Amino acid sequence: MSFPLIVICLINFGCLAKRSESPPLVYVEKNVPIAMHDGTVLRADVRRPMRDGKYPVLIFRTPYSKDEGDPDNEKTFSEAVKRGYAMVIQDVRGRFESEGEFVPYQNEGKDGYDTIEWAASQPWSDGRVGTFGLSYPGAVQWLAAVENPPHLKAMVPAMCFSSMDQFVYFGGVFESGWANWAYRYMTPNLRVKKNLPGPKTYEETNAKWGALGGAEAIQGWLPALDMPYMKDTSPYYDTWLEHQPYDPWWDWGNLHGKYSRVKAAVLNLSGWYDESYGTEGAVTNYLGLLRARAGEADPRTRLIIGPWIHGVEATGQASAGDRKFGESAKIDYHQVVLDFLDHYVRGIDNNESSLKAVRVYNMGRNAWIDSDNWPLGDTRPADYYLRPVKSRGTGFNAIQTRPVPRNGMVSFVADPATPVTVKDEFDTNFGGFDLRGLASRNDVLTFETEPFAADLVAVGHIGAEIYASSDAPDFDLYVRILDVAPDGTAFNLESAGHEVLRASYRDMTKERKLLRPGEVVQLKYRNMLSGNTFKKGHRLRVYLMASWFPTYSRNLQTGQLETVSAKTSKAKINIHSGPAYPTRLVLPVILTN
Repeated sequence: MSFPLIVICLINFGCLAKRSESPPLVYVEKNVPIAMHDGTVLRADVRRPMRDGKYPVLIFRTPYSKDEGDPDNEKTFSEAVKRGYAMVIQDVRGRFESEGEFVPYQNEGKDGYDTIEWAASQPWSDGRVGTFGLSYPGAVQWLAAVENPPHLKAMVPAMCFSSMDQFVYFGGVFESGWANWAYRYMTPNLRVKKNLPGPKTYEETNAKWGALGGAEAIQGWLPALDMPYMKDTSPYYDTWLEHQPYDPWWDWGNLHGKYSRVKAAVLNLSGWYDESYGTEGAVTNYLGLLRARAGEADPRTRLIIGPWIHGVEATGQASAGDRKFGESAKIDYHQVVLDFLDHYVRGIDNNESSLKAVRVYNMGRNAWIDSDNWPLGDTRPADYYLRPVKSRGTGFNAIQTRPVPRNGMVSFVADPATPVTVKDEFDTNFGGFDLRGLASRNDVLTFETEPFAADLVAVGHIGAEIYASSDAPDFDLYVRILDVAPDGTAFNLESAGHEVLRASYRDMTKERKLLRPGEVVQLKYRNMLSGNTFKKGHRLRVYLMASWFPTYSRNLQTGQLETVSAKTSKAKINIHSGPAYPTRLVLPVILTN
């Protein structure tokens, strides 16, 4: 039998105490056992102020180890205790000090419910519970919240998902970057817990990843189900591949249709350059809560989208990738999170009630927009038609605001054996990058406007309708949107997962619909999001391409899935325009400043 280790710690809260003052005391219990509904024991560290009494509780649940010591998380934990909360920091099922089998996300709903209700019942708890965390620690909050734990008052699930078809898959395309996450970050501890051979630390695993060929070799393995390196540690990875997008099997993880079950206040936070699930998740979840709470005087939900990439650290930075914004881009994540929780968990009358419901960053203008509404007020849809006519100035195909008068077509040839490959330290092209070089590729079509005569502000959902045909039974099509400066710098406006559709999944149904030769199909893009001012003299550019590798899986273009086949085929992909095929973007243009 194991017992919790109780430690009394001295923690210096830095700027809040002078050198001559004694630092506040924090009472810490290590590895506190918490029994789940099925008897599995998860373990947590509990930190609370060193004085008698009952405290509101904040919970942080993680697969990355409660003892990780991440400085960003530790700062929030420390600030929370200083404000008078008890902190519960828990290893999720099957990770580090917790028992059970780790199956990402699938157990987090009931385990989260049990942990919340356990925390509310403790003698040091006053029964009021909140949660916070980003990425996986954000997703676990939603999965618990839809179980409707009675004592959950508020949560801040930052940079996380709304549905599995925009989380594991995007537009019908598997994010093969999950192999990177699973192998490099999850397998080391799983080998330790299961006493399996192989690298058992992050450093060893990272080195092995490189020795095996890295992202291009492992994420690009064909057939994908034959990739051998996680069969012993992570059988869930193959399960994900076996269940294609829109399979009802994924319903356990989808939040759509479940928002009425959530009674807690929710702060939704993401960035325009977040992981592709993050921006869509924040907006979709915010709107879902508003619909479920229609008529309430205070719907108890807010939306914040900055110009950031993924992570707490990013919220305090003045750039995303190579795109710079200045000091205005930064927020104090810890204060934003804890102020929201103070108001809705503890009932503190701070300035939360006076804040606008929506706060989003306008890239290009490099300023925040505060609004009561989403879409933002004075937003009007503006059509921008793609036309296969070469511009005299650039030699690119045209984008124009008036409909294309005659039917036309432009084509490119895509080869899965030589995909469009973008590399950065995350293998994702994570952030804003100068992608002007893609225009020189033969397998990329480029469309571009004339320089704008005045600033154009576009913030919100970007629609796209692309009419396409092919000599192949299936293909993927990415619609990458860029802001091109007069010097030629061409920054992408969002992450690629928003901008892709697999043609055979165009109807978002479990059954694929392969194309017939010459069949023209409409591809409707519903998840593109950005907030950008195209400055006077800038241009709007669109790249059309069939791959974004190694982050996303390649379409073999044979009609077979890449999970079960390694045979690839070139495909000629035709983009149609004109009165019969009005291929266009629909920008959310704000008419007033």
